[in-house]
Amino acid sequence: MADITRRLGWRHLRGAPTAHIRHHRGTRLLHDGPGLSFWFRALTAAISEVPVDDRELAMTFHARTSDFQDVAVQATVTYRISDPAVAAARLDFSIDPDSGAWRAAPLEQLGTLLTETAQQHALDVLSRTPLSAALVDGVTAVRERIAQGLAGEPRLPATGIEVVAVRVVALRPEPEVERALRTPAREQIQQEADRATYERRAVAVERERAIAENELASQIELARREEQLVDQRGTNARREAEEHAAADAVRAEAEAARTVRLADAEAARTVRLAEAEATRSVRLAKAEAEGAREVGEARAQAQAAWLRVHGDVDVATLNALTGTRLAENLPRIDSVTISPDVLTGLLTRLGTRE
Repeated sequence: MADITRRLGWRHLRGAPTAHIRHHRGTRLLHDGPGLSFWFRALTAAISEVPVDDRELAMTFHARTSDFQDVAVQATVTYRISDPAVAAARLDFSIDPDSGAWRAAPLEQLGTLLTETAQQHALDVLSRTPLSAALVDGVTAVRERIAQGLAGEPRLPATGIEVVAVRVVALRPEPEVERALRTPAREQIQQEADRATYERRAVAVERERAIAENELASQIELARREEQLVDQRGTNARREAEEHAAADAVRAEAEAARTVRLADAEAARTVRLAEAEATRSVRLAKAEAEGAREVGEARAQAQAAWLRVHGDVDVATLNALTGTRLAENLPRIDSVTISPDVLTGLLTRLGTRE
């Protein structure tokens, strides 16, 4: 929209670079071009503002396929006004001299023209295409047909319009039909997913089996090695026992030989000691016999001398000596009790002797 300011009955217009301004005064064209800025009188000026930038026109319409299925088409047409003079002559792009706003709605007219034209060509394509083919290749076919139809439409150049690009965003069936069409695909996808799951499980089971076989093989190999180890340990134990037995036999033989030698030496020493003891015993016996003989002879001589001495002594002396000897050999007497009979007899005997 143009920027218009007022000064003392005059108006000043300042246009945008993307807006083509056409200023007429009566039948005379005073200003013609984009991005203009000028003064004018509102009572005598006729000004048109034609946009020359690229514009996007989004459109949505319904169509019916050859199998009588409704589809919704979403498309976008990019266009520009290539000939502002023709567009201003065919459509009302005049602006209010006070506000700068369009007096009519020219862009809506252009949108209606483009939408109806594009819809006509799209319907022509889809009416001869079944729904399945339309969903697969319909976007490309509709886009190409709309582009060709707009390019060959004579009303567009006559209005000063140039189509830059055509895009078909989507082509959708009704929700019920779309759900029905999605079901086989979803089932197929689910089957593929299930098949992939089964394959993964099969692979996992195969890997687990391989792992189990490897573990079993490892256990078998470990058991075999343990058996070899046990055999080797048994062999080593037998060899060690044999070596110990041989060493014990050698030690036993050496000990026996040493014991025999010690026994022989002890026996020889015992024999020597016995012989020496026997010799000493014989010598002692001879000495004791000789001493006993001499002692006997001495005692006999002493006894004979004693008898000879006592043979010359009277009986009373012998009795006294006998009593003395008897008294010497008697045990100790602490007290003596003399009965009257004994005392009377002793006194009698003593009186008799006197």
